[in-house]
Amino acid sequence: MTKTVRIGCASAFWGDTCSAAAQLVHGARLDYLVFDYLAEITLSIMAGARLKDPNAGYATDFVEVLAPLLGSIHAQKIRVISNAGGVNPHACAHALRAACEQAGVPLKIAVLLGDDLQPQFKQLASAGIKEMFSGAPLPPMCVSINAYLGAPGIVEALGLGADIVITGRGVDSAVVSAALVHEFNWSWQDYDRLAQAALAGHIIECGAQCTGGNFTDWRDVPDYEHIGFPIVEVEADGRFVVSKAPGSGGLISPLTVGEQLLYEIGNPQAYLLPDVVCDFSEVQLHQQAPNAVAVQGAKGLPPSHQYKVSATYPDGFRCTASCLMAGIDAVAKARRVSQAIIDKTREMFAQRGWPDYSEVNIELLGSEATYGPHGRRQDSREVVIKLAVRHPHKAALVLFSREIAQAATGMAPGLTGIVGGRPTVYPVIRLFSFLLDKDACQLHIDFAGQQHPCTLPRTGPLDPGALPAAHSLPKPQGRPDASVPLVKLAVARSGDKGNHSNIGVLARHPDYLPWIAEALTPEVLADWMGHVLDPVHGRVQRWYLPGTHSLNFLLENALGGGGVASLRIDPQGKAFAQQLLEIQIPVPQRIADAVN
Repeated sequence: MTKTVRIGCASAFWGDTCSAAAQLVHGARLDYLVFDYLAEITLSIMAGARLKDPNAGYATDFVEVLAPLLGSIHAQKIRVISNAGGVNPHACAHALRAACEQAGVPLKIAVLLGDDLQPQFKQLASAGIKEMFSGAPLPPMCVSINAYLGAPGIVEALGLGADIVITGRGVDSAVVSAALVHEFNWSWQDYDRLAQAALAGHIIECGAQCTGGNFTDWRDVPDYEHIGFPIVEVEADGRFVVSKAPGSGGLISPLTVGEQLLYEIGNPQAYLLPDVVCDFSEVQLHQQAPNAVAVQGAKGLPPSHQYKVSATYPDGFRCTASCLMAGIDAVAKARRVSQAIIDKTREMFAQRGWPDYSEVNIELLGSEATYGPHGRRQDSREVVIKLAVRHPHKAALVLFSREIAQAATGMAPGLTGIVGGRPTVYPVIRLFSFLLDKDACQLHIDFAGQQHPCTLPRTGPLDPGALPAAHSLPKPQGRPDASVPLVKLAVARSGDKGNHSNIGVLARHPDYLPWIAEALTPEVLADWMGHVLDPVHGRVQRWYLPGTHSLNFLLENALGGGGVASLRIDPQGKAFAQQLLEIQIPVPQRIADAVN
């Protein structure tokens, strides 16, 4: 029989459900179980925890979830790979070894090290490092500095015989790519297979987002309560099928998988990873069976000689307060009260010789604030005032947090108590991304009490001229004598990368794509989403993927700083696609009749 490898993903982020691992272990016949826990900001949170406790700094959920499953994992010979190590992989491994000993299960654990560049901060600071988007210099102090490693170190650990591999930061898809390279013994120069492996990892790295979670047609998704977590069954040539455990909830279709294919990527013809540059533009998705989608068509090119590195650094303080305003003219009252609080505290700052706020963000939730000029609800009788501010000095925001309560007795009627009580002041942590030669990272594996250096494979140089040319968009045929909202013609999903957001738009039928493309130019999108774009540095790029009849838009500098640096209610652009789906698309009457 032809060999296939079955890999299930049980976690999309630190804090994901604790039920997925058991669902996959007990109901999916796996060869590998993978967990993804890390995001840029997660590492800074973990670094702060490690400063307080040298045994902290990893995803404790990983150990807690695995502990009751260790016997079954051992009996079924399932191998486990996870980036749960965060900034303290050794502590994570120590805790898991203790759990194995308590369970009486002799699983062999390997730790991959080399992504943490915090010890090299002085050398990096003197090397003239520049931020890869803005060109800014490296900040004088960083909370975390981690390179996005690829799959080779994990492959090496599997080759040593590890049952469980724990890593720090790496690209999310590497936990899947590594398993496939190890099992099929693929060459590091077999770029098309590596691209397919990366795509398999990318599809399942966000857990239930490819099995019906966060899906445009949410009404079609059954049984959220028991939603199935994804499995890829991969063949030796790289082709794979996305499925889920039998009897679990959710939905797997070309559209659910297609939304995830476009999620949080930029140029789909040059998706840059440390092991391969991927071209997903001609990937094809086919419904092979109910809740089973076949995926093929990814292409690959040699990777660059650099890693992307993400550092995080402190930049002042932030505070967010929320309270309900109800009654007649709630929106107008909320605006007046919000501005009065800001103006009053500004005067108090000036009296104390403090500077003004670094940033103020007022959003009236319930008045369609996130829609900007497209909002239609100004007559709501209840809104939540979300008042978020940033300041270089903590003392100023402590004063702000104390002064809000007075509005309940000294300003407009209908203001209820502050949600959650007096708000807390937190440090602002910003992201700083840069490129670094791979040989600056010394990878090694800690396994069975020994250190094993890991040498990166030699790959051919990336020729920028070899990157594929953009695909020509199909032209619509006929006359647009009607219009329908985009949601009738397509599904869409949005996400974030630092301060940028992407919106992927997939046509429900190939015939709709030309009309969508004709209407959704970068200029139109920049106008429609202008309320989120930075007025100076914001811009929109667009790419066409003929294989999935889809478009991908990148909104640069659209998140107000992104992550916890942003003061917005939607700092990751998760609702951007929902806003775009309401835009009207001119189409022929025959299409309007077909979709209405």
